[in-house]
Amino acid sequence: MKKAYLGVDIGSISTKGIIIDENHHILASEYLWTEGNPMDAVKRLIHQLRNQLDNKKYKIVGVGTTGSARKLIGVILGANVVKNEITAHAIGTLSLYPDVRTIFEIGGQDSKIIIIEDGIVVDYAMNTLCAAGTGSFLSSQSRRLGLEVEDFGPLALKSKNPTNIAARCTVFAESDLVHKAQMGHKKEDIVAGLCKAVVTNYLNNVGKGKKIYSPIVFQGGVSKNIGVIKAFEEATGEKIIVDENSHLMGALGVAILSQTDQKEVDFNFDIEEIEFKTKGVECKRCANNCEIICVYKDGKLIDSWGNKCDRGAIKVRKEEKSR
Repeated sequence: MKKAYLGVDIGSISTKGIIIDENHHILASEYLWTEGNPMDAVKRLIHQLRNQLDNKKYKIVGVGTTGSARKLIGVILGANVVKNEITAHAIGTLSLYPDVRTIFEIGGQDSKIIIIEDGIVVDYAMNTLCAAGTGSFLSSQSRRLGLEVEDFGPLALKSKNPTNIAARCTVFAESDLVHKAQMGHKKEDIVAGLCKAVVTNYLNNVGKGKKIYSPIVFQGGVSKNIGVIKAFEEATGEKIIVDENSHLMGALGVAILSQTDQKEVDFNFDIEEIEFKTKGVECKRCANNCEIICVYKDGKLIDSWGNKCDRGAIKVRKEEKSR
């Protein structure tokens, strides 16, 4: 059987998965909502990928995870590689655009900028806790306007005079949007203004102080919004590249990284039938009072983390013995 590699990028809003062959050709891919339950989301993801892959022809020998829940999902999938989003997105993008110098990435609740020189990450930044300038911000505003977020881009392109929307804070942006709508601004102008506000917030926050050079690759779920793409091009004066799989770059990157690891895994799609549970344990054996996360597979402890010293690890082992 031919070798294949699985990459999973799991975030707070969406979960992405991709399976590639040894030449990095995509064999299967899926994008779905996390819905506040990363373990259930990954089970659904694996089910969808399984239906797309020719299991008689390919065997998955490498598994990589990235995203906010990468450690938890890495344990569940038996991953041989667990990497941060910066590394995963950079590797995925470089595999398709080796000359890229700047990566814009805007997801559901976070955003990042990655600066690359000669194929090496030399600088990066991520957004703060504020959701302004992210996909969730656009989604909430679309509901307020009675629109589907998918319609934002085409509607924004119809605007001849984008409305100025306060961009620094979600709360201010929402109140400003309501005010401008009550004043009689056209809906397409307000939508174009929101797209512009996302870009302004991104460049003034995440991109602050960064030297932005082309080629520029834009990725993440918001990269599918042509209104935001246009706003980025107007703000930077550069052509913005958006790949057809821009929303899968993190998953692609970590799948490639799993291939470079010498250790192969024995992955089984039947993982969707296995019961996984997590449990929080507060250790009181020292002043740290660590909150330890325990992961159980069919009732058996398979991993734990969160302890700052060996006392916490001992407590977890003792707890498991008493079960």
